[in-house]
Amino acid sequence: MVAAALERIRREDRALGAFAEVWEAAAVRRAAEVDAGVAAGEWLPLAGVPIGVKGRHGLRTAGPLVAAGCVPVGATAVPGSGTAWQTWGLGAHGRTVNPWRADRTPGGSSAGSAAAVAAGLVPLATGSDGAGSVRVPAAWCGVLGLKVTNGRFPSPDRTGLAAPGVLARYAADAGAYWAALSGEAPGPAGPLTAVFSPDLGFAGPDPEPLALARAAVARLTETGAVRLLRSEAPLRLEDPAPAWLALRGSGAVPAARGVQGVRVANDRRLAAFFDRADLLLTPTTPNAAHGHDGPGDRYSTALTWAFNLSGHPAISIPAGVGADGCPVGLQVVAAHGREAALLAVAAAGEARAGILGVTWNP
Repeated sequence: MVAAALERIRREDRALGAFAEVWEAAAVRRAAEVDAGVAAGEWLPLAGVPIGVKGRHGLRTAGPLVAAGCVPVGATAVPGSGTAWQTWGLGAHGRTVNPWRADRTPGGSSAGSAAAVAAGLVPLATGSDGAGSVRVPAAWCGVLGLKVTNGRFPSPDRTGLAAPGVLARYAADAGAYWAALSGEAPGPAGPLTAVFSPDLGFAGPDPEPLALARAAVARLTETGAVRLLRSEAPLRLEDPAPAWLALRGSGAVPAARGVQGVRVANDRRLAAFFDRADLLLTPTTPNAAHGHDGPGDRYSTALTWAFNLSGHPAISIPAGVGADGCPVGLQVVAAHGREAALLAVAAAGEARAGILGVTWNP
């Protein structure tokens, strides 16, 4: 399995730019160790699964996967030094491209992880999500992207905004990641109650990503795993941008009352929301994947970063493909600690709609 993954990377990554480094010799040694462990009767639930790890220092957070038998094959691409936006990646062979359209970005900052998984170079890749850095590239590359509950597992981010995550093509693979990380069993099959919010009260998504997200919600309800509630008063959050930017910029809790007020108000509204519903559904991004010259003045994180401030777990699942030939996503958010419910919904959606196939060819 590892040899096959390394061969795919050698053959295809020059065009894709998903990996900043490939650890071929180390991966072969680790694969031999896994083989020996299995032969000796050691139980390794993910024995031999080749994975990418986000960035050159990604092994620091991949310990549970390695302990379960995974074999890291390389460091996936992240934005280069001095990049003014995070929806970009720089691999060993140049910029990271979206496997669906090479003139579009894969999103970021877990750019290489999403591109590598979407193109079938590896079945799993780690990510980290401080504003949407797992969910945005998952949406734009047509794969699953899970951000776990903030603070549940160690993170080097001193602001508390970032949480670990994973990119995967299949819900069962994302579930295997979660089991290795948390030891939790699969979540409920449903029905889970849900409310769809097109904009969280402030975001203003483009018509096509919104329409595709609505269609994905309809497919989910048809599975019986999700029951949509008709809300009399739509959820309206405060725009988290000022609070997020102040917190990230200072590296400490912002002192200004107005910024603190955004966070407190949203936490209160989300707590009340999850008292009456299991899930919150939104488009993952307000816009489709942009070109490599940058996003302009649109924040692709407009619908994701509220849940880095609040700490709620969230997943992006494929919602469909736009007229430009690139995927978009549906974001599903749950109460703190309910990652298993998110994975159950992803599995139900996958069973109903199937996995989006990748059309990119090297």
